[in-house]
Amino acid sequence: MSQFLAYQVSEGDDGAYSGALINQSVSELPQGEVLIEVHYSSLNYKDALSASGNRAVTRQFPHVPGIDAAGRVIESSDNKFAAGDKVIVTGYDLGMNTSGGFSQRIRVPSGWISALPDGLSLKESMIYGTAGLTAGLCIDKLINSGLQPGDGKVLVTGATGGVGIIAISILAALGFEISASTSKDEHREKLIRAGAADVLDRSLFSEKNSKPMGKEEWAGAVDVVGGVTLVNILKTLRRGGSVAACGLVESPVLDATVMPFILRGINLLGVDSVEIPLKSKLDIWNKLSVEWKPKDLEGLCTEINFAQLSDSLDTLLNGNAVGRYILDVASE
Repeated sequence: MSQFLAYQVSEGDDGAYSGALINQSVSELPQGEVLIEVHYSSLNYKDALSASGNRAVTRQFPHVPGIDAAGRVIESSDNKFAAGDKVIVTGYDLGMNTSGGFSQRIRVPSGWISALPDGLSLKESMIYGTAGLTAGLCIDKLINSGLQPGDGKVLVTGATGGVGIIAISILAALGFEISASTSKDEHREKLIRAGAADVLDRSLFSEKNSKPMGKEEWAGAVDVVGGVTLVNILKTLRRGGSVAACGLVESPVLDATVMPFILRGINLLGVDSVEIPLKSKLDIWNKLSVEWKPKDLEGLCTEINFAQLSDSLDTLLNGNAVGRYILDVASE
């Protein structure tokens, strides 16, 4: 099939950006060793930014967003992959300035591609997507820093978002006790079903406090919020505890002291899921496919088609998304 469907975002004469389903040809795709038939993609905040014309994410328009894709290899000039192989592509430049996963075909460098682990379906890999991979990387760093079930409660901020709700589900599957922080109390029951032991209001962590340290509360934390929230987590980590930081929903600014670090020996662990070595991604995908796999992975997602994509991206951009959204690319 030389012609295929793709969701392309363009800038109008009035400066506004909008997306539309178009027909494209393989010849229009960028260079790369591997041509892939995409079955599923997923929605991430970065996709919503790209679709709204944010040039910090995407420099040139028209553009096809989608930083995640899963499908089957059509053809490959690299003998590491063969036609029919099931594969995952997340991060690197996909969907940013390289035509992305909101398309029935992508062509990418072979160095961006992970083989689909045996324990995952293509759909399940996109329920995870970049959000799930990020959550897995956070948890991997926490465990490698010494965190074990039984050490105490683990805090997860931004709990109703993609990273947050998957982090809760993985931690619960591994036997950790989790406190979830969110501003969306109406979704408390969903977080409890995902595995949270209790649900706390985000305002408990987002208010400034001049004290250099607070009462020891958390054995560890996954934070997607940043700003004052992250500072308050650092102040209340237990001795030797760690927080994996992977987001800046509240702010990129960290106005903290070194006191918790030198008096309690805590750790601030930075997490990147975009430009890390492919081997690091493969290690996490393998864990997510078996030992870390939540009991009800599909219950964490909403499945959409191309007709629902624009509205769903707006939902993400406005901060109203709950859980994961996956795009059935094969469905028109």
